[in-house]
Amino acid sequence: MRNKAIQVKGLQKSYKQLHVLKGVDFDVEAGSIFALLGSNGAGKTTLVKILTTLLKPDDGTAIVNGFDVVEETDKVRKSISLTGQFAAVDEILTGRENLTMIAKLRHLNNPRQVADDLLNRFGLIDAANRSVSTYSGGMRRRLDIAMSLVGNPQIIFLDEPTTGLDPEARLEVWKVVQELTEQGTTVFLTTQYLEEAEQLADRIAILHEGKIIANGTLADLKNFSLLQRWSM
Repeated sequence: MRNKAIQVKGLQKSYKQLHVLKGVDFDVEAGSIFALLGSNGAGKTTLVKILTTLLKPDDGTAIVNGFDVVEETDKVRKSISLTGQFAAVDEILTGRENLTMIAKLRHLNNPRQVADDLLNRFGLIDAANRSVSTYSGGMRRRLDIAMSLVGNPQIIFLDEPTTGLDPEARLEVWKVVQELTEQGTTVFLTTQYLEEAEQLADRIAILHEGKIIANGTLADLKNFSLLQRWSM
């Protein structure tokens, strides 16, 4: 059996009178793709912020790579990476310069080689010396994910990574995500799109009004009535 990369139990979070997370429980297996499916306002981003130590929960526990997100924030941060809804790349720099800069910030040996390895892996080597401002949406997102993998984090969090992308660019990102687990990376993906969760995830959890209302493989959830309504 795989080890648990993430363990969440009884997680709660409120903003003043708004109760966003209402006792969330789930586990994520190491080396898998886990999709958190939910509409806008369901609490997906709040949950990701807690798991990545950007926000403290009001109650409950979250263990990431064996470390408590509240008590061992530095250890959690060293073993994860987060890619938000919009590509965090410098458009003035080239693709190679973006990656080299991150490698230097993380004090890695031979940052240029690190950059070139990732450019090759993500199919961007031919555009390595072009300004990112000339990249398509799909290329920018691929570069953004590549930057998140500098230093080989054990877990990568992708918060709605295909938001705003056209269908072709979405397919590009899907291919990249599927390839991540081949390298042993655990992927935690949030999405509003059922099709995306179906295509990518080993397990899917549905977050609705702050609670997990379903959690399992796609086969497990096929007969779940709320999943059927989601796809309508």
